[in-house]
Amino acid sequence: QVQLVESGGGLVQAGGSLRLSCAASGSIRSINVMGWYRQASGKQREMVAVITSADSTNYADSVKGRFTISRDNAKNTVYLQMNSLKPEDTAVYYCYSNLRSRIWTTPSDYWGQGTQVTVSS
Repeated sequence: QVQLVESGGGLVQAGGSLRLSCAASGSIRSINVMGWYRQASGKQREMVAVITSADSTNYADSVKGRFTISRDNAKNTVYLQMNSLKPEDTAVYYCYSNLRSRIWTTPSDYWGQGTQVTVSS
């Protein structure tokens, strides 16, 4: 069984910073992609940033230049450094991973439980 556990959400004023962390644990064979998605109230879930095992990154246009994704392969952990936060960044942020478990060799998608980020104006 695989689990993704997020931490680091909270309330911050506009212009402030937060750092999210997500650790993958369990019966993991290899991790292809880790990343972050978010879902604001009344809106669809959207990709924020993803990073591959080769450290290739992709960002949503709305966060480019403000957010930075990184990963620690030894710890199966992904981070999202969020700077210059705006009220429109308010959402539940979900950790995502595409990985191979030791049980199912076909790569599968896994999600964390979500962490709330609220940016006040």
